[in-house]
Amino acid sequence: MNAAAAPGLTPRRLMLASVVVALLTIGLKTAAWHATGSVGLLSDALESLVNLAGATFGLWMVIVAARPADEGHPFGHDKAEYFSSGFEGILIIAAAGAIIWAALPRFWQPQPLAQLGWGLGLSLASSALNGWLAVVMLRASRRHRSAALEGDARHLLTDVWTSAGVVVGIALVAVTGWLWLDPLVAVLVALNIVREGARLTWRASQGLMDAAVEPEAQARVAAVLEDFRRRHGPAAQVRFDHVLTRRAGQRRFVSLHLHLPAGWSLGRAAALRGELEHALAQAVPGLRASIQLLPLDVEPLEASGPGAG
Repeated sequence: MNAAAAPGLTPRRLMLASVVVALLTIGLKTAAWHATGSVGLLSDALESLVNLAGATFGLWMVIVAARPADEGHPFGHDKAEYFSSGFEGILIIAAAGAIIWAALPRFWQPQPLAQLGWGLGLSLASSALNGWLAVVMLRASRRHRSAALEGDARHLLTDVWTSAGVVVGIALVAVTGWLWLDPLVAVLVALNIVREGARLTWRASQGLMDAAVEPEAQARVAAVLEDFRRRHGPAAQVRFDHVLTRRAGQRRFVSLHLHLPAGWSLGRAAALRGELEHALAQAVPGLRASIQLLPLDVEPLEASGPGAG
């Protein structure tokens, strides 16, 4: 399914679907662990519990982020999605610790595995379900610029890789008879998902600290400003500086100073600013521009930060 072509796949509906899928996979993987006794499949089931907790929290944060601005939050609630993404990352790391804790005793107390066919079949079915939903959510996260969707999608992909590693480990045990491979694979999978959890947590922290917009969006902003310099700069002496961008959840912002000749009328200056705002919004959909008009020879005392002019 192409999320970009399905406007009905809103972040809220997709997070709700993630909750439902998490419940289904918990049932499938718990049954797989119960049938085989594999600690690898137990680790897989434990991570699905984490998926459920993450998806539930993510759904809550998506609902909060969609709330309109109010008196206490005049700029909206968009950043709530970053809490979801960071929470997913922390849960992934916690799940890795639980997996290692469950796997270590099996190194000195190995146990035979049973009914591998049923166990592997159930695990593969749950992985296919998670993989399908993860792909749909990743595509939708780009369309909606949703940190919550991206975080949950990457968590689901981590779960898919976990299941794949567990299946490989069980298959190796069946072929070689080396029971220690089962806990070894579980530990290796846990160490791998720690990396994904740390990356999610880091990206969430950057969003909460007002990171700049994506390089592609920055390039489009720069192209619009360069076009204005070329068309208005030489004759009218128009110039820009203190161009700053930031992200807040699904929204993106740019602020800049537009320097104009002091003799311009307010109407002429406002018309040029409106033209620039429209061009920026056309180049970067959803971008909100804050443009301060200044005479050419004036620099505000509070201005700081990297310039682009």
